[in-house]
Amino acid sequence: MLTFIIMSRIIKFYRTSSKKCPLEEFLDSLSEKTLIKIVADFKLVEYMEVIPVKFFRKLSGTKLYEIRVEWQSNIYRFPCFFHKNDVIILTHGFQKKKVKTPVKEIEKAEAYRRDYLRRNK
Repeated sequence: MLTFIIMSRIIKFYRTSSKKCPLEEFLDSLSEKTLIKIVADFKLVEYMEVIPVKFFRKLSGTKLYEIRVEWQSNIYRFPCFFHKNDVIILTHGFQKKKVKTPVKEIEKAEAYRRDYLRRNK
C-alpha cells in the first residue's frame, strides 16, 4: 500500500476586531472570471511544495510576502504573512499598476499583521 503525504498550507483571510474583512471587500469588486483565476492561484500556493516566485515572493525589508496573480492584462497582489508555520494570513488585495509594490499597501499590510498577532498570540 502506498501512502502519500501532501504538503499543504492553509490560507485564511485577515479580519479586524469588528469582523470586517478587507480582502473580501476587494474580491467582491472583481469579475467572476477574475475571481476564479485568483482562487485557483490561491490553491496553488496552498498545495505546491515549492511555490514559484511567479506566484509568491517575500517583500524585502519586511516580514510580509505577497501572492501574485496575473490575469489578462491585470496584475493583482495579495500581501500576507505566516502564522504558525503553515497558515498564511492574507491581509488585503489591490491591483498593481507600477513595478514596485506601493509603500502605502505595505504599511497597511504591516498594520494588519501587527493587529492580527496582537489578538492571536
